[in-house]
Amino acid sequence: MMSLYPLVILLSSVGVCVLRVGSDPVPLDSSSGCHSRLKQLHGQQVTVHLPPNITGHWVSSSCEVRPGPEFITRSYRFYADLSFQALQFFYQDPDCSEPSYSLRIRGSVRPLRGSWLVRGGAVCEYHLSRVQLLCHGPAAELVQQRLRSSCDLRQPLRPGRTYELWDERWAAGRDCTRGLDFSMQELRLMRLERRGHHGDPSRPEELFLGDVHTERAQRSLHQPAGYQTPLQSAKMERCGICQIVSSADLHHPPVLPAQPDRPVRLHGNWVSTRCEVRPGVLFLTRQLTFDEDSQTWTGQYDHFSDPVCRHPTFSISASGRYTRGAPSAAIRGAVEFTFTVTHMTVTPMDVATTSLLNVFRGRECGSEGSWKLGVPQDVTWTSGCAALGVRLPHTEYELFRAGHDPSGHSLLYNGQRPSDGSSPDRPERRPTSFQPPLTRCSAGETGERRGGREGDQRFRLNSGCGSNTLHGLLPVILLHTFM
Repeated sequence: MMSLYPLVILLSSVGVCVLRVGSDPVPLDSSSGCHSRLKQLHGQQVTVHLPPNITGHWVSSSCEVRPGPEFITRSYRFYADLSFQALQFFYQDPDCSEPSYSLRIRGSVRPLRGSWLVRGGAVCEYHLSRVQLLCHGPAAELVQQRLRSSCDLRQPLRPGRTYELWDERWAAGRDCTRGLDFSMQELRLMRLERRGHHGDPSRPEELFLGDVHTERAQRSLHQPAGYQTPLQSAKMERCGICQIVSSADLHHPPVLPAQPDRPVRLHGNWVSTRCEVRPGVLFLTRQLTFDEDSQTWTGQYDHFSDPVCRHPTFSISASGRYTRGAPSAAIRGAVEFTFTVTHMTVTPMDVATTSLLNVFRGRECGSEGSWKLGVPQDVTWTSGCAALGVRLPHTEYELFRAGHDPSGHSLLYNGQRPSDGSSPDRPERRPTSFQPPLTRCSAGETGERRGGREGDQRFRLNSGCGSNTLHGLLPVILLHTFM
């Protein structure tokens, strides 16, 4: 693969990047469920406060899956004097019904300014004063084994007893949290978001905290460039799980109801439920179509320069085949898949990117000097687009899990992308956590009931760079993952 730095330097000078990959997209039928859902998503009224006023009680609305995997629920209280108390509850199962251990973290946090790396987010600084541990049941022995590498434990851990892992009053160097790969770097990036019309007291309020690095050893130094699943205000009366989590304490962890395993069926059309953020200044919506009969997939990723996905920057279309593998040994209810990308189209969506693509010589990315604004170009015949770091054919090792939202709509989760911008192109790099879910479109449900094939529909992606810095653009150019 050729060096990508020339393109990075060019992009850093203009502050915008635009691309599109995949086979020629077929325009969505204006009556389709996917089109309606995307239109509704882009039409939502979203209010973001900078700096965010995070004072209040914020809790998980589901059992969250972190890389590892780790299963966790969170209950964070932020006070007007900038102090906070965070409760993190860890579990042995992906339903968060079998508590393993709990952490109580105290400290202070202060929002500083708007993030130059992640538009719409706020950069914060935090200080930890105390971290306490309490184990539940037989998990105490496993926790003790993990702590031995960082802490001198003279006695066995006992369930139900509180232990000090960190205290700012201790001498420097004594930190018992390292054995648990503990970090609160998530507090370095925040976004407080409200959806719905002004004046509507019932409109949901969500607090996004920074993403957790997919490599556990990198957590303590990670500078967040994306977000975790958002926390909800504990005042949300219509959120049953929120109420369970908000009433818990260190000694009484929330026990969520065990869920029956839902079969993982990819067939049909799936679309993003929100404007998604990926590390590397990427804001996007996704639309995926799967045909289980022919085991083919198509996809569309629409990327934007803004965190509410209103200003498109470039689109990528891709298609190929997939095979279903074995049930996941790491996450009960998830299934392993292998995806191959065989066709790709790039569409420049602004003048700057059109010009940039026309700079590259030879047959490295479509026909030299032929790029036009808004016109898709198939780059399959040039084995992808070397200037963008994408080579075909390309294989990714994926993980999928099925779910549903509070209204009963089907959700589909696929693997979280590596934090370093690389691709899960080897079995050992298969994800152990998930991206924001996709929801099934009504058009896909209709097609599934008919039993019809939808493999001839196209999957298009759009991606955008909202930063004018080299550091902010580098992960975008190195991004050659498709799901």
